[in-house]
Amino acid sequence: MAPHPGLDTDEIREKARKDLLNLLEGVRGKKNLVIEKALTGPIGVFVKYSTLQEYGADRVFLLENNNVDASQRNVVFLARGEKAGHAQAIADQIKRIQRESQIEHEFHIFWVPRRTLVGDKILEDQGVLGDVSVAEFALYFIPLEKDVLSLELEDSFSELYLRKDPTPTFLAAKALMLLQQKHGLFPTIIGKGDGARQLADLLSRMRKELAAGEESNINTASTFGLMPSATIESLIVIDREVDFATVLLTQLTYEGLIDELVGIQNNQADVDTAVVGPAPSAPGNSSRNPAPAQPQQGMKRKIQLDSSDKLYEQLRDSNFAIVGSLQNKVARRLKSDYESRHGAKSTTELREFVNKLPGYQAEQQSLKIHTGLTEEIMKHTTSDIFTRTLEVQQNLAAGTDPSSQHDSIEELIARDAPLEIVLRLLCLESCVAGGIRPKDLETFKRLILQAYGYQHLLTLDALEKMQLLQSRNSAGILPIAAGVSRTNYTYLRKVLRLIVDEVNEQNPDDIAYVYSGYAPLSVRLVQCVIQKQYLLSITKRSNATDGISNASQGWTGFEDVVKSVGGATFSRKQSGDEKAVKARQTLTGTGGRKTVVVFFLGGITFTEIAALRFVAKQEESRRQIVICTTSIISGNRMMDVAIERADFRNT
Repeated sequence: MAPHPGLDTDEIREKARKDLLNLLEGVRGKKNLVIEKALTGPIGVFVKYSTLQEYGADRVFLLENNNVDASQRNVVFLARGEKAGHAQAIADQIKRIQRESQIEHEFHIFWVPRRTLVGDKILEDQGVLGDVSVAEFALYFIPLEKDVLSLELEDSFSELYLRKDPTPTFLAAKALMLLQQKHGLFPTIIGKGDGARQLADLLSRMRKELAAGEESNINTASTFGLMPSATIESLIVIDREVDFATVLLTQLTYEGLIDELVGIQNNQADVDTAVVGPAPSAPGNSSRNPAPAQPQQGMKRKIQLDSSDKLYEQLRDSNFAIVGSLQNKVARRLKSDYESRHGAKSTTELREFVNKLPGYQAEQQSLKIHTGLTEEIMKHTTSDIFTRTLEVQQNLAAGTDPSSQHDSIEELIARDAPLEIVLRLLCLESCVAGGIRPKDLETFKRLILQAYGYQHLLTLDALEKMQLLQSRNSAGILPIAAGVSRTNYTYLRKVLRLIVDEVNEQNPDDIAYVYSGYAPLSVRLVQCVIQKQYLLSITKRSNATDGISNASQGWTGFEDVVKSVGGATFSRKQSGDEKAVKARQTLTGTGGRKTVVVFFLGGITFTEIAALRFVAKQEESRRQIVICTTSIISGNRMMDVAIERADFRNT
């Protein structure tokens, strides 16, 4: 069997699309489609609504709205099987339709990504299991970009760190296992954090189960081969828990700031039309509505934010400080391109311009959108609260005495700054300083309860459960030794050069540009594996890794450093049958550019993605980097997990 090519995210996208359409095609005739709200965005990444209509989807309803009607004989439910509440909601809607409708319906449930015993038990208890056809839609990784795969588990952070639910870890292991079945074993699995070790243990168990299943069924051809991949160099797993501080800092790339200010979900953002203008009208409506539509305050427009927009692809990973100048260059070039039509001297030259015109118009529309977004972000970044917040964050990250920042935090509370901002600052201090002094922490708790409401007793309790907000007594003095439970930023700030004083944002030479002087610890850990020589050169450490540029060497050269990062440290090699490995090497060779898969358990920020892309660009001659994650996260989303929204005064 010919070896598979390198990891191709477009192939994953196409498989997800085909699998869903095949399931729909299996339900004959028109059908009403009921989708869990959290799945609409991820499904929209790889299939359009018009395509669903072509495959018989008459109307689409949201499961949470409980409003599916009986207009079609076929009713198809699409929901995540891991959540018991969805099985109950589906059972309730099936029973309602059966009561209200005079015709006999056919019900189908497609569980994403798998069917569960709990779901079946609930359907059975409700008396509807015999009335439904159940199938699985094995949707795991969703390609957000050519180099980014996400499970899009929006509750993964709260499940892992607040409710201590291992479901996201299990689903991550299943997704990575599918990659191994397709491309071969990860030759080396390197990781940092207790959650990362649990994930590696699950991968090992799943490998043994699969091998045992193949051995017991001698009639089934092996789909796995138990051989290390010829195209993937290693898997690096980073548990979000080892570096909460990076997420708590305000993202300073263009894409990161859009996420901070507006919010990006599944490559889309809902932006006020007063900022980006109304959506362009359909060509057929232009004659009936000759006047341009005026943007209305409060009306939202969905903006696509991915590499299909070539201008956005240029801007997204840049530090926001240079985005304006980049847009000016594009505007001048477009103006020059438009004026070139006056210099057309022949019909051939004129035809060439006309052929390019749709591209110019699309680029001009994109420039208008991003200019509006940039102006809106600038209003936010020039506000006094933003500048004060950023100053406190950068001082804390740089190791300034935390108590010197308390007056600024108290002032933000007095000025009724959004609660998320205040909590992010306090949690940041707790993370980088090993906790907050008990007396100061009690003072801030009292101020928060008095200013924002006593329901936030629950908020503060949730932050403590996630170990984001701790007193220095409970956090203890962080040792530089094996078994450390918390990350020692004071030590790591020096040995990994997390603070870079002089940053060239225009032509960056280090990942620190993404936070204007702070290098994300999570990405520095990845560099410890794949950019050893570079890190040794900038940190002026003894050169203990001469000749080592291979990620398969794990943490070699940085063993003492990773001991000061919270959680377990491991590096495991996966080997296969020696004869089979040699045969594959003979067939495929051992050279060529390989892929390093970097997996963030618990979420990754857009700014960390930008930093990893910067590393990937430096390494592009040697290796490709594919970024995988449970979800996209930000400091505000992290705080939303903890913040109690109920107002107890009304109860």
